[in-house]
Amino acid sequence: MATKAFKSEKIDALKSKIEKAQVAIVTEYKGYTVEEITSLRRALQKDGGDYTVVKNTLAKIAVKDTPYEILTEKLTGPIALAFGYNDPVSPAKAVSKFIKDTKKGVIIGAALDGKLLTEEETKALANLPSKEELYAKMLGCVNSPATGIVGSINAVMAQLTRAMAAVRDQKAA
Repeated sequence: MATKAFKSEKIDALKSKIEKAQVAIVTEYKGYTVEEITSLRRALQKDGGDYTVVKNTLAKIAVKDTPYEILTEKLTGPIALAFGYNDPVSPAKAVSKFIKDTKKGVIIGAALDGKLLTEEETKALANLPSKEELYAKMLGCVNSPATGIVGSINAVMAQLTRAMAAVRDQKAA
């Protein structure tokens, strides 16, 4: 039997994670082995997130008076919470990929910007490009005109060089 102090400590730890999080994803972890949960946790930590198996009653107390209070109705059954601290897309991608690979568990829902997301909306969030992908695309768009200009200048210089070589060859002959 967990003591009141232990429960209070768990609630405080969960509250600190909630306060830092940009997104919270509720998943059912039924059927996962310890190794699978650990690998999911590592994948989320690599992307700046966390995965916590938590009792429903403690989770409900921890989310009270936070933007994630809307998750209260989703906190039933064997659940775990995935948090994203850096961006909301990476944890959704990691959880979605993990569920797809293991064919276990399910996404119950998520909370993002004070809005409750359904399972389908959370999967749609997982399909969005991550921050890094968006940065790469934006950089490609910025670099594209410069690359085109450099290519055009090089083409003009190459044509000029070929024309001069042709004139030189013609005069030599």
